Amino acid sequence: MEAHNALSAKIAVESGFEALWASGLTISATMGLRDRNEASWTQVLDIVEMITDFVPEPVLFDGDTGFGDANNVSRLVKKLCQRNVQGVCIEDKLFPKQNSFLGTAQPLLPVEDFCEKIKRGKDAQLDDDFVLVARVEALIAGHGLNEALDRAYRYQESGADAILIHSKKSDGEEILQFLDRWQHPCPVIIVPTKYHATPTSLFIERDIAAIIWANHSLRASISAMRTITDQICRGRSVAGIETRIASLEQLFRLTNELSA
Repeated sequence: MEAHNALSAKIAVESGFEALWASGLTISATMGLRDRNEASWTQVLDIVEMITDFVPEPVLFDGDTGFGDANNVSRLVKKLCQRNVQGVCIEDKLFPKQNSFLGTAQPLLPVEDFCEKIKRGKDAQLDDDFVLVARVEALIAGHGLNEALDRAYRYQESGADAILIHSKKSDGEEILQFLDRWQHPCPVIIVPTKYHATPTSLFIERDIAAIIWANHSLRASISAMRTITDQICRGRSVAGIETRIASLEQLFRLTNELSA
């Protein structure tokens, strides 16, 4: 489940999620910044460190393009390991990236260059259990299924621990076709943000390794905050909203305010 700060991480864990996605989009959004690497990797890692300090569940860090070339990926992986982050996902677009759901021009990094990022990232890890997920953006960029499969096979050969296949089409067919043709034990992860109406069972039947709910906590909080602030502004009163928001006791419990 997506987490954009320590509090959202705690709520996700209490809801039963066993792992967290430290989303570049939502962390940037909480800073008032676009999902275009406008937030530096050190700013983002400061927030991720607060998450790992607050909850013990594993965190997969959304590393975008790795914040640069293979040298940057190497340094990023070392710093993530030092902060007890259990994994990173890097995508095969150019730096600085643009969100996958914006526009049509999504230039991809040459395969050889991205494979070098994967190799350097794996060489740099300080923890044997650290995982590097290679995110394939070929479908997003409109290059088709064959290109997506070719890239995925090359990335696993270069040492990726898992493949994340991404699509912005709403019917989920691209993802299902990819899974049907993927003939390798390397785990596959999906992110059904756009194809949310496709039954999850169809993906589970195809032995996906994990599903990332990539931005839903922040989107839910935006909707809830908008509703409440609009009502308070219009009515100049908080009468009638207390039962629709978290109690102070709930807030205090989440932040361990009541502990000794």
